[in-house]
Amino acid sequence: MFRSAAVLSLLLLAGCAAGPTRNAQAPAAAEPPPPALNYAETNLNATLWAQASLEHDLSYRGIYAQATRQLGAALKQKDWDALPKGERKKPLSKSLKPAVIVDVDETVLDNSPYQARLIRDGKEYDEFSWDEWCREQRAMALPGALDFARAAAAKGITVFYLTNRAQHLNEATLANLRSAGFPVSDKETVFLGLGTVVEGCEANGSAKGCRRELISRKYRVLAMVGDQLGDFIDVENNAPAARAEAAQPYQAWFGERWFMLPNPTYGSWDGAILGNERGADAPTKHRIRREALRTE
Repeated sequence: MFRSAAVLSLLLLAGCAAGPTRNAQAPAAAEPPPPALNYAETNLNATLWAQASLEHDLSYRGIYAQATRQLGAALKQKDWDALPKGERKKPLSKSLKPAVIVDVDETVLDNSPYQARLIRDGKEYDEFSWDEWCREQRAMALPGALDFARAAAAKGITVFYLTNRAQHLNEATLANLRSAGFPVSDKETVFLGLGTVVEGCEANGSAKGCRRELISRKYRVLAMVGDQLGDFIDVENNAPAARAEAAQPYQAWFGERWFMLPNPTYGSWDGAILGNERGADAPTKHRIRREALRTE
């Protein structure tokens, strides 16, 4: 009997040694793959800032207030002209009426709801969805824009609206401007969209130089307001260094004759970073933007 008990004990000890120990770790479960990146979300903070931040509204109001104050001084100085060099073909004279030039999108009309829809739907800009938004005619006036336009009109200054919206959106855009309360003269063509033909001037793509020159034939331009460098001067090579070089001679004009509004959601600044890859797919553009960041 003693021998049988001893054998049983040995068998039990062998079984314990062969079984799993208390400290043994089970194989790690495979981690789930990361969720697919919604590239439209990369514009989330910029769009939210444009819609929800007090800083955005105060920036716009401050810039427009400065532009309004400058109108009186510009009217008194008969040699005051806000056109870039080379665009005034007709010399300044007393016969020229005063005017101001404003861009439309993100300058006087707020299209941030369109950007928000792209983020919500996980999409990028496309002409079809943009046309649909424009035809809704629901863009609201941006802070300070109405006060500036109305102040100019009250002083007898014609407000010109220069936009790169396509010609087939002209009527919808004009209706949107009027419904938002902007002064739109019925006596003359003050709305100049993309594709406007200017006799004697050949436009380079969407550049606005020819349209500004057309205005200068009958008007003295007191101020220009926009959210892109192209709203003030044509830049043939939209690369960062070329943009800086083109703007350099006019540094003193910003805040005096030219009034630049902040727009982090889209623009030629982004095209300059993307370079030849502006038509690339979303992952490629995302990579290029990340690589353009400075960490020092």
